[in-house]
Amino acid sequence: MTVALLEAHGHRAGAYLSPHAERWAERVLISGRTIEPAAFARAVEAVAAVAPEVERGFERGERITQFEAATAAAFVALADAGVEYGVIEAGLGGRLDATNVIASRATALTSVGLDHTQWLGETEAQIATEKLAVLRPRSTLILGDVSPEVERLAHQVAAERDARVVRPRELEPPDGRAFAAPYLRRNVAVAAALAEALLGELDPERARAALAEVSLPGRVEVVPGEPPVVLDAAHNPQGARALAEALAALARGCRMVGCLAVLADKDARGIVAELAGVLDAVVCTELVPGELAGMGRPDTKVTPAAELAGLCTAAGLEAHAEPDPDAAIAAALRMAGEEGGVAVVCGSHYLLSHAYAALAGDGEGA
Repeated sequence: MTVALLEAHGHRAGAYLSPHAERWAERVLISGRTIEPAAFARAVEAVAAVAPEVERGFERGERITQFEAATAAAFVALADAGVEYGVIEAGLGGRLDATNVIASRATALTSVGLDHTQWLGETEAQIATEKLAVLRPRSTLILGDVSPEVERLAHQVAAERDARVVRPRELEPPDGRAFAAPYLRRNVAVAAALAEALLGELDPERARAALAEVSLPGRVEVVPGEPPVVLDAAHNPQGARALAEALAALARGCRMVGCLAVLADKDARGIVAELAGVLDAVVCTELVPGELAGMGRPDTKVTPAAELAGLCTAAGLEAHAEPDPDAAIAAALRMAGEEGGVAVVCGSHYLLSHAYAALAGDGEGA
C-alpha cells in the first residue's frame, strides 16, 4: 500500500515482503508488481557469486542463512531497478533481522503480537523493544494499533533517538471489498502516514485511486465462487482476532467452515480461541516440513492436525482432522458448498499456497 501511494505521487518505489505464497520472486515488488523472473535471477546470481567470499570470514560451520541471502538479493534487485524508495518488511523482530542494515528515513510499527516468543521475548514490551531497535536517529516512527504500554515505550525510544512519533489519521477508504476489514483500514492509515513522512501531505484523490487498485493476497482476500472462499494468513492470536472481526461483518448469517493449519511455534490455542466465535466448523490440517523448508522456513515443526482438532473441539467447534492440506481444503470447500456457506482458509501463510493452487485448479475464479 505504501508503494502504491508513493507511485501515485510520481516516485518509483519497490518493496521487499515475506513470506511468499508460491514463488520466491513474489517477495520483491517493483512499482507494485512482482519482479520479472530474469531480473530476480540476476539478483540471486549476484548474491550467490559473492557468498563464498563473505563466508570466509565466518566461524567454522556457519553459513549465510536462506533469509539473509533472500534479503541481499532483494536489495540488489531494488537497486538495479532504480527505485527512489524501498519499503522493507522486517522478517522477524528487527534488531537482529537481516533487513536491519539500512538507514531508513521512516519506520512503521503496525502492531505487536505475541509471536516468535522463543526469539523475541515473552511479553509485548520485550517484542516491541526488538522491533523498535530498527528506528534510526532523527527519523520518523509511525505507530499503528498498539497497546498503551507499547506506545509509552515507543515514545521513550523515539525521544532517545530524536525521532518524531506520528499517530496516523484514517483516510476515507477506497471503494470495493478489499478494505472492508477494519484492520485493513487501520493499515491503510499507517501506509498513508509512512508516505506522508517522506513526501508531505498526500493528494486524497490520488491516494484513494491508488489504494483501490492494490492487491492484498492473504488479507481477507475474497475469492468468488460456489462457495466463496476467504483467504487470510491469521497466524497468531492477534491476526486471528482481526480476521474474526472482519468475518463477523462478512458472514451475514452464512455458515462459516474453516480450514486451519498452524505451525508449532505459534499459539494454536490462542488462534482457535479467537476464531471459535465466528466459525461453525473446522477442518484441521498440517503442513509438510520439507515443503516449508523450500518456502523459507527450514527446520520448522508443525502442529499435528489431530492436536489442532482437539483444541477446536475443546473450544466448542465441530472439528475434523485431515493431515493432507489439499484434501483438507477440498473438504472445507465441500462442507461450505453443501450448506450455502463460506470457506475460510487461515492459520498460516503456507497453507494459503495450497489454497491458491487448489482454487486455480478447479476454476473457481482464482
